[in-house]
Amino acid sequence: MLLHRAIYVSDAVGDAATSLLVLVEILGGAERNNRRDGLTGVLMRHDGRFLQAIEGRRDDVDRLMGRLRADPRHENLRLLSDTDVSCRLFGDWPMTLAELTPAAGRLLNGGGLDQLGPDRAEAVLIAAAEALPVPA
Repeated sequence: MLLHRAIYVSDAVGDAATSLLVLVEILGGAERNNRRDGLTGVLMRHDGRFLQAIEGRRDDVDRLMGRLRADPRHENLRLLSDTDVSCRLFGDWPMTLAELTPAAGRLLNGGGLDQLGPDRAEAVLIAAAEALPVPA
């Protein structure tokens, strides 16, 4: 199966920027929907911004990106990477939350999520995901 990966950064709006409850709601809905659609990925929230990678079939990734663009919990969505890939980087998770680990933070080079290019954004998410336990 041909796979696709999209990585974007966006500005969190209102409570989505700080509320743990809103973040749990986002992750719960994403996990449920991504299981249904065969998508995997990782989400990071840091300094009022979201950084997310989504992987799956092209049509499913595109459909989710359309829903994300309309989601009022964030704005200024900027697509950093939108490419076909040979394998999933985040295949263990329908959706998971990655924290900014020290290793991932070093990749920011003192900047923020909004200053990332595609390669560095992917590297930040990979470094953060490496600290996560793999589900049983």
